[in-house]
Amino acid sequence: MIQLFTTISRAKYSLALLLVMALCLQSKAQQGFTYTQYMNNQVPLNPAASLLDQGGSVNALLRKQYVGIQGAPSTFLFDASLPIASINGAAGLVVVNDQFAIEQLTEVNAFFAKGIQLSTNHFLGVSLNAGFKRYTANYSQLDSNDPAFRNDVRQSKPNLGFGVMFYSDHYFIGASAPELTFTSLGNASQQNSVNFKNHYNFTGGYLFGKQGDDFRVKPSVLATYTNGIPLVVDFSTTFYIKSVFGLGADLRTNNEAAGIISFMTSNFRLGYAYQFGTSSTTLSSHNATHEVSLGFRFGKNLAPKLL
Repeated sequence: MIQLFTTISRAKYSLALLLVMALCLQSKAQQGFTYTQYMNNQVPLNPAASLLDQGGSVNALLRKQYVGIQGAPSTFLFDASLPIASINGAAGLVVVNDQFAIEQLTEVNAFFAKGIQLSTNHFLGVSLNAGFKRYTANYSQLDSNDPAFRNDVRQSKPNLGFGVMFYSDHYFIGASAPELTFTSLGNASQQNSVNFKNHYNFTGGYLFGKQGDDFRVKPSVLATYTNGIPLVVDFSTTFYIKSVFGLGADLRTNNEAAGIISFMTSNFRLGYAYQFGTSSTTLSSHNATHEVSLGFRFGKNLAPKLL
């Protein structure tokens, strides 16, 4: 009887983890790696965006999805960039750690970006990034006695990417492929995961008003595409008050919306976003996503960065 109870308990545990994995995989299939506050820091999506800032920066972001469900997706994002004024360039690093249930994906990429002046206030930026992906899956945690879950997975693969951006002091238009995967990565259910396919990002934004105005508005758009995954388009609008407070709203074509608030100075930015589902199938407390960002800028005579 005790052995039967143990077997049933282990089976329930394995089933629960499998359900969590399915939930996480479903969220991954709906969209690639994106984050709600992309309009405030686009470097992880397109390193050429580092050229928009004349100062150096260090940024961190924590994203928690499906709050309240054990094993739900959790993403930590870190990026740093340093301007190279002598060549109108920038260099930096992007680190992403994505964890869901028993699986974890870590990416580290170094990048270099170069700006080319086309006219007095118009520039073309290009970037190249290179790094690696590290994938781990502790399948033995499901049930070490089951041959299907006996072997864990540990794999590493190289990664390359590029980006282009046309920009001025009021707007930007960009396209990038920061994750070009040339070989498969992962195992079992993850073999065809969106994490191991090439990603393409298209961004644009315009900042209305001029420096010193009490109110400024910045509409932005982000379109993400991955082969085999429906195109997701993200529309957002941010209202800036005295270049210190930012209030924004975000709407995605995959039935998600978000509210965003930020506080900034010339050297500091703190942001929070609350994302939720808008359809009858996604409107629930468990579908909520919390996102907190923190950024520091360094350099001389810096104005608050709004674009």
